[in-house]
Amino acid sequence: MVEDQGAAQQQELPVQPQGHEQPQEYRADTVELEYRPTVADLVSALKARRGVSKAARRQYWALGCLALVAAVQGERAMTGQEVSLYVVIWLVVFVPVVLLSPWLLARQFHRLAVRQGTFRVTVTDAGVTVTTDNSTTALNWVAQPRYRETKDVFLMISPDKNAVGFTMLPKRAARTPEDIDRLRAILDRNLTRV
Repeated sequence: MVEDQGAAQQQELPVQPQGHEQPQEYRADTVELEYRPTVADLVSALKARRGVSKAARRQYWALGCLALVAAVQGERAMTGQEVSLYVVIWLVVFVPVVLLSPWLLARQFHRLAVRQGTFRVTVTDAGVTVTTDNSTTALNWVAQPRYRETKDVFLMISPDKNAVGFTMLPKRAARTPEDIDRLRAILDRNLTRV
């Protein structure tokens, strides 16, 4: 029994003193990102979020219904019948709001994000840690169990039907192209791609 404990102690990994980085082979499942958010990053993230949000889908359904009503009104105008001015007003107001909402929201989020300074994100199989100049947040995979990938970002998304909570991981923040592949692998192992 004593021999077994001694063998187990010999096989343990060496403990590194605080402040010293572990050798690369022990950090293979860690990806670190560092960035300052841009409006373009946030637009990409919000467009990706729109694809899984029920509220956004309802907006598109409303936009489709409005387009159908507008087509009917257009046909009525061509045949000389009276046209409702309300449909024209709704088209002029609602269409730009729906189509421009990711950009408008991104500008608002950007104003808030700029105050946080530089974002430093560490992604491991245990979860994600986001550290800014003002705060630190640790997320386990249960908090945001889904993710979506775009050309520019990975977006971790909360489980609620409107995808209220999200964490943006810009690809441009990766140190090497291999980090993007490793990040995708970690997300695939721990989250559901949507």
